Amino acid sequence: MADERHAPASGDAPTRRRGQGELEAQVLAVLQRAPGPATAGWVQERIDGDLAYTTVMTILSRLHAKNAVSRSRSGRSYLWQASADAAGLAALRMRRMLDGEADRDAVLASFVTALLPHDEELLRALLDAASVEPAAADRES
Repeated sequence: MADERHAPASGDAPTRRRGQGELEAQVLAVLQRAPGPATAGWVQERIDGDLAYTTVMTILSRLHAKNAVSRSRSGRSYLWQASADAAGLAALRMRRMLDGEADRDAVLASFVTALLPHDEELLRALLDAASVEPAAADRES
């Protein structure tokens, strides 16, 4: 017998479960569109889908722990503000994954060898630019 609790009602499309990273990106995008610091309730009203308030709070708390959002007290609640964009959030995830590995050299070597040629060129250009910027800052001091 089928479990009716998980079966979509007739005519309804089955619901797709979103991954944690996808929810974080959606919450971050909503905060980036905010005219200023926003409450969790404000975020909840503007997010795609029906997320519970507690789910929004959990996501905001996780983003805060990752330094992707900042918060300030407003009475008994918090006002939240994005401090990273989607690319910054992805970079934080990549860094956390790298920090969790014992053999960083092997992980980075494997990552670089798996890059597409265009991505490798872009990475080289970014690394070159990053090494030039500190040198220029040292000359200005």
